[in-house]
Amino acid sequence: MIIGSHVSFSRDGLLGSVKEALSYNANTFMFYTGAPQNTIRKPIDALNIIAAKKLMQENDIDINNVICHAPYIINLANNLDEKKYDFSIYFLAQEIKRCEEMHVKYIVLHPGSSVGIERSIALDNIVFALNKILKNDSSVTILLETMAGKGTEIGCTLEEIKYLIANVAKKELIGVCLDTCHLNDAGYDLKDFDAFLQTFDTVIGLNYLKCLHLNDSKNPLNSHKDRHANIGFGQIGFDTLINIIYNEKLANIPKILETPYIGDTDEDKKRIYPPYKFEIAMIKDKKFNPNMLNDIRAYYKDN
Repeated sequence: MIIGSHVSFSRDGLLGSVKEALSYNANTFMFYTGAPQNTIRKPIDALNIIAAKKLMQENDIDINNVICHAPYIINLANNLDEKKYDFSIYFLAQEIKRCEEMHVKYIVLHPGSSVGIERSIALDNIVFALNKILKNDSSVTILLETMAGKGTEIGCTLEEIKYLIANVAKKELIGVCLDTCHLNDAGYDLKDFDAFLQTFDTVIGLNYLKCLHLNDSKNPLNSHKDRHANIGFGQIGFDTLINIIYNEKLANIPKILETPYIGDTDEDKKRIYPPYKFEIAMIKDKKFNPNMLNDIRAYYKDN
């Protein structure tokens, strides 16, 4: 199983990301090249790429399974403010260049939000931007993430994702990242996941599916809320998520946990702890641990 989580990317650059992933017993990971809310980025020679790749090789982490995530500030759907739209295109192109320099193959992208314009126009804005960004010599594939449909998000239906792919010239450089919370909140019932995959294959094509974001959802089907829950502690449920994770058609696809950190019960300290080591263990055991949240708090207090 190719499984990991979102990890930080700060003090030690890519090397720190690898170390954090290994601490969770993961064999892949996802990272932002800087804070997702801003454009501040360290120079590429400060990211410890050579040491990171060496540590990955020593621990059987295939860099071809490592995922980058584009920052939230990029919105390719709305061009009412031409400067902001042009900057989104420019900055995504720079993120792709950074991925190339790190030898990372995939970057996940939220398609964008229409914010006051017609969805059809927003879709065409995304197509225009992608065709401008994707170059013949690129080694990085953009993965369009399925969205929950919160606000004016584009990409909350398979048909919208299909439209984007159909109109991108460089189809070999475009793919899809499924997000289980987003799918649930957008109205896709995942209890019969084989049926969903059949629909996906009919509408888009399974050859475009390259990554899976693993999240439970705090909200019921078709809520359009996008609030992630820990595995087995939400409305999708542990058994349904296990069936998705172990589906044979997803065997070679990186699976990335984006579940919430766990808050400390001590209100004076207000610490939060990553759940990924415990969620990965629970997934590998295929057994739900109802006491996981308290186990996480106890573990990090002792360590």
